[in-house]
Amino acid sequence: MKACSFFKPSGFPSISRSTFPHSRTELIVPQKVFFLRAKHAESGIDGSVSLRLVSPSLLAAEKEEAKAVLTLFLKKQGLSNAIAARTINKSDPFIDHLVSRLHSVHKARYLVGRELTTLEIRDALIPYLETLLEEYEAILVDVVENFPNPPVKEKLEESVHKQPITENSIALLSSSSIPSLDSKKLKALARITDLSPTSKLPSHIVYLLELGMEFNAIKEVIRKFPAFAYYSLDGKIKPVVEFLLDLGVPKEDIPTILSKRPQLCGISLTENLIPTMKFLEELGVDKKQWAKVIYRFPPLLTYSRQKLQATVDFLYEMGLSSDNVSKVLTRCPNIISYSVEEKLRPTANYFRSLGVNVALLLYRAPQTFGLSIEGNLKPVTEFFLEKGYSLEDVAIMVARYGALYTFSLPDNLMLKWEFFLTTFYPKTELIKFPQYFGYSLEDRIKRRYEIMRKCEVKVLLNQMLSTSEDDFHVLLKKKMQKKANV
Repeated sequence: MKACSFFKPSGFPSISRSTFPHSRTELIVPQKVFFLRAKHAESGIDGSVSLRLVSPSLLAAEKEEAKAVLTLFLKKQGLSNAIAARTINKSDPFIDHLVSRLHSVHKARYLVGRELTTLEIRDALIPYLETLLEEYEAILVDVVENFPNPPVKEKLEESVHKQPITENSIALLSSSSIPSLDSKKLKALARITDLSPTSKLPSHIVYLLELGMEFNAIKEVIRKFPAFAYYSLDGKIKPVVEFLLDLGVPKEDIPTILSKRPQLCGISLTENLIPTMKFLEELGVDKKQWAKVIYRFPPLLTYSRQKLQATVDFLYEMGLSSDNVSKVLTRCPNIISYSVEEKLRPTANYFRSLGVNVALLLYRAPQTFGLSIEGNLKPVTEFFLEKGYSLEDVAIMVARYGALYTFSLPDNLMLKWEFFLTTFYPKTELIKFPQYFGYSLEDRIKRRYEIMRKCEVKVLLNQMLSTSEDDFHVLLKKKMQKKANV
């Protein structure tokens, strides 16, 4: 299976609009290549399957998939979300060409009536787009927008020539001719909302409703992922649902999983999902826990093997044992979604600078590595330093309670700190028992402290909060009896 890499090939220039020449009196582009490609796309000379053999719903779904691939590819080359979307909306002939290419590459699939999965579509189109980028470089956007004709020769006004071209200026120049960015979403939603009195809902929508998925939840899925509206029941959705049920996923959890990652239904079971699961099991995921793992993080099965392997390699590099890697992947599968170089490694370096045992923290609280260093981690560190604790104290607290940094500063740490100051406990108690910040302020901390105060006895902070309700009262009774005997 080819890697689904969307990164810009090395050595290729960015195609951000801001890098285009400010004045173009001529674009030297071989015209023959455009006319030939257009001819092939329309006539089937390249071996593609006639569009007449493909159902309208499947063709619409493939167009949405092709748009999604092209959009992400353009964004990876430096275009903003808005500019990439505008380019897509001006490139219907090129989208049709991409779909025709799919039919050519996977001709045998169509002849036997098999639908392509999302990953198969990506694997077919990404290498082709990378080839176009290598061939046309900075004018790729013009190629896409003007297909099948060469880019229109452009001569900018003198006033525009003197100013750098920015995304904002292009937006102003072209906004009048740009269709609504939401048109594809509206078309997809119309399949389930704009029905005549005699019309019926698509079969896969009826199936999902019977499964317990709310109609509004289905609409939200389609709004975020329009291709879902065109998925077939027997070809894509039902096989995945039945597979999840066979894994032990409760029926009531299926709607949540599909809402989080509808793309799962576009992935081949035999060629992608099952092999990815086996690969993850080799990396350490507990196969007995698949139902819980998928519910916790449905996108896990949609990542490439390279991405999965990179994260596991990082965990080993940080010093985790194979058993601990297995437990991290099973308890916190969303750690796979964190970029190793942009998120995991910088976070590890930050905690290492505080003197924290990174391997221990990764094992106990891997979710901490998904937090922003500037927005979450540093403010918490500074909070404790301002309260008189040293970096060594903070490192000890984190070692004893890895989840410490996952709590909200204004909604949790500050409020519980303010109450702590009203108690008779010294600040050193929080170094010994930082788990204090993990208990409910109203239901546990304040209530038990008030009971203890009324009994006129004192127990350690750990004893006050971590014991069961019965043990807590037994402990207070012993303290009261001991006090009475003195």
